[in-house]
Amino acid sequence: MALGVDLLAHLERESLPLPEAVDRIETITTTPALTREILDTAELRGVIDREAGRIRTRRGNTFVRFEEQVVRREGDYECRRCGAGLGTGHFVRFDAGELGPFGPECVRKVLGRA
Repeated sequence: MALGVDLLAHLERESLPLPEAVDRIETITTTPALTREILDTAELRGVIDREAGRIRTRRGNTFVRFEEQVVRREGDYECRRCGAGLGTGHFVRFDAGELGPFGPECVRKVLGRA
């Protein structure tokens, strides 16, 4: 759950439709109860506000620094977002742990850069 809260804390946009936030959380879990728990915990900790089907981030300048927090590793991986086979996996390092692997385009989508 902490990894999901970290992911929400590092969103690059100030506001995001709830379905887009859930799409990103689904890289961690597809369990609806855990998704709700991540959203509730993020709201209680002051990471996000929820209103009218959107989430709004409450922390500024916490975006992921690609050069420091995204690590590329060679290997035989499957993208956590789209399921594609990968020869190089992109892993995002958060305080709560590491999230991935992702392909180069999916890591940008998950972090809100695409």
